[in-house]
Amino acid sequence: MSYSIKEVADMMGVGTPTLRYYDEMGLLPGIKRVNGRRVFEDKDFKWLRVLNCMKNMNMPIKKIKEYVDLALQGDSTLQARYDLIKEQKENLQAQIDTLNICMKEIEYKEWYYETAIKAGTEKVVENVPSEEATLDIDTIPKEFKKEG
Repeated sequence: MSYSIKEVADMMGVGTPTLRYYDEMGLLPGIKRVNGRRVFEDKDFKWLRVLNCMKNMNMPIKKIKEYVDLALQGDSTLQARYDLIKEQKENLQAQIDTLNICMKEIEYKEWYYETAIKAGTEKVVENVPSEEATLDIDTIPKEFKKEG
């Protein structure tokens, strides 16, 4: 089956200018053209999923292009592609770790405000001591933590 650039953009949740840009940057190898228009086929979705994943991981376009170029060279670049993906995985894990820290801070603030709103004042929570002196992010005191 074949798909227009608009149909693919809708399926991927991106704009058609994004797909055109990717194509112009050489990130969509093998996309057919019929009368000057890009025509996507079922086989292209494997590549589009990889590209979309890389984009969603905030992988720089330059690195994505490097990956594409390596993939087009075939088996002789397997190690280089593996190394590139491994590096990106480490970057992604660092982002996840940062987001987990942010989530803990947000959960603390959520608890803080829920408790203050119920009491009608911040005074009930603003001086609640944490379990020990730390430079870590704020933590919800154990006696207030929800079970589960």
